[in-house]
Amino acid sequence: MAIFGNRIRVGDLLVQKGYITDDQLSQALEEQREKKGKLGEVLIEMGLVTEEQFSGVICAQLGIQSIELKNVKLDEELLKTVGEDIMRKDVLIPIGYDENDYSKILVAMADPMNLGAIDDVQIVTGMEVTPVYASSSSINIRLDKIYGKKQAMEAAEQFQAEHADEFGAVEEEEDDESLNDAPIVKIVNTILDESVRMESSDIHIEPMEDRVRVRFRVDGVLQEVFTYNTNVLAAMVARIKIVSGLDISEKRKPQDGRLTRIVDGEEYDVRVSILPTVYVEKTVMRMTKKRGLTREKKHLGLYPDDEKKLDSITHNPHGIILVTGPTGSGKSTTCYTVLHELNKETVNIITVEDPVEANVPGVNQVQVNVKAELTFASALRSILRQDPDIIMIGEIRDGETAGIAVKASITGHLVISTLHTNSTSASITRLIDMGVESYLIGDAVVGIIAQRLVRRLCPKCKIPHEADEKEKEMLGVPLDQNLIIYEPGGCDECNHGYKGRKAIYEIMPITSGIRRILHQKVTADEIQEVAVKEGMNTLRMAGARNVVEGVTSIEEMVRVAYDMDEEVK
Repeated sequence: MAIFGNRIRVGDLLVQKGYITDDQLSQALEEQREKKGKLGEVLIEMGLVTEEQFSGVICAQLGIQSIELKNVKLDEELLKTVGEDIMRKDVLIPIGYDENDYSKILVAMADPMNLGAIDDVQIVTGMEVTPVYASSSSINIRLDKIYGKKQAMEAAEQFQAEHADEFGAVEEEEDDESLNDAPIVKIVNTILDESVRMESSDIHIEPMEDRVRVRFRVDGVLQEVFTYNTNVLAAMVARIKIVSGLDISEKRKPQDGRLTRIVDGEEYDVRVSILPTVYVEKTVMRMTKKRGLTREKKHLGLYPDDEKKLDSITHNPHGIILVTGPTGSGKSTTCYTVLHELNKETVNIITVEDPVEANVPGVNQVQVNVKAELTFASALRSILRQDPDIIMIGEIRDGETAGIAVKASITGHLVISTLHTNSTSASITRLIDMGVESYLIGDAVVGIIAQRLVRRLCPKCKIPHEADEKEKEMLGVPLDQNLIIYEPGGCDECNHGYKGRKAIYEIMPITSGIRRILHQKVTADEIQEVAVKEGMNTLRMAGARNVVEGVTSIEEMVRVAYDMDEEVK
């Protein structure tokens, strides 16, 4: 093929473009030799080039197109003709026929210069191949979406066939050799991998009377993905216990553990919780991308006015910054992002967490260990003797921890922590309920951030409609204003009309006006009233703003912003 003649090596092209230096290319080539991988993947993994930079160079060199696979509808007949084995081996996927010449097929390839792979496809299809570029991760993700569930079900059937005479008895055999059998390993691995590719936050493996149900929490909502025969459950749970360091013989007590899984080159931390139920043990696994919690502030989705408020809070040299919201609302991500912003060579940062959710270079992280009597309160007392500038407390759970945090902030430390409350103003009354004097809160707390996650409407299938009077009233829009809002549709690329989530924020700096009213007995409503007068946007206002902008639906706003229930009625 003509496009492969007189080529300059990709690495040299990247150097010519100024994306990398000669030294960086040498390091990458050395790494490639050790890993026996592809140069592009190594460069991207090392963070030397972006996916876009690499694909741009490849496509310009070969005169071919780059394609985003997730937006492509595949031809099932072509997939069957090429076959999974060839697609897996050569990291490619046929995507359809060439519009200009129906005797040719378009094939997305991670390595379009692999002439052997092109020959493989041409032999089985009898057609000429027009290569296009797609990243190996996007090809593998698409292949796993097509074949992953099928492999898991085949593995389950194989396991059941091998243990047909042991129905209901596997759970009695703690040392059963089947724990290391490929079928069970494949089932568990497929569940973890499929969870990552569906971008779920939690996996629920639930024993029921007549089956085992596996559900994923995608965009905050549980959905059933797999079902298995009940005789597979004991081996599945035992396998999960083994890889997460738990006791496989203990079936009467709850157990907590963790494991690490690499999917498509990305490392995930998996927190495992196993709980005895009337139908044996239920397993819940929480998925966290190792690098997902440590991100730049611009990726939080803050509006410019909210970002300005956050900056004013985090630039305080001392005081308490609280991040509040229910479980799964993104509090940890916000805390780690603030830490990332504050992490400088000139400051000493120490955290106390239960558990440590992500490792942050340059930060001293302590994990709570109740058995060793290392609680939040006891760890905090020790930390204060470690000359800290900034302290992060995973969660303020009791009056003792709250009291120490307040004293630490007043004595010149910046303290970042989370609380399980519904709003910024409710956080103040919660601290008062914990026994902290209101006047101390005014002196200690510098700002509170409340947040939620709303599901984003799928941009491809969201349905527009004219807002009626009730909807305009809920959104705070004048009744005489024409307003188009959107509701969920549903297509192949989304989850019942939604795709991904976005954080909404309520940020309350503790101003002199709020400090003034804290010297008297006040309610959360009174605190919020003062904050709104001083320019604070409530969660309901933030949700309404996203509805008006077409980011989410009014139903989602109502679901997430708890305080709108009265408005809806």
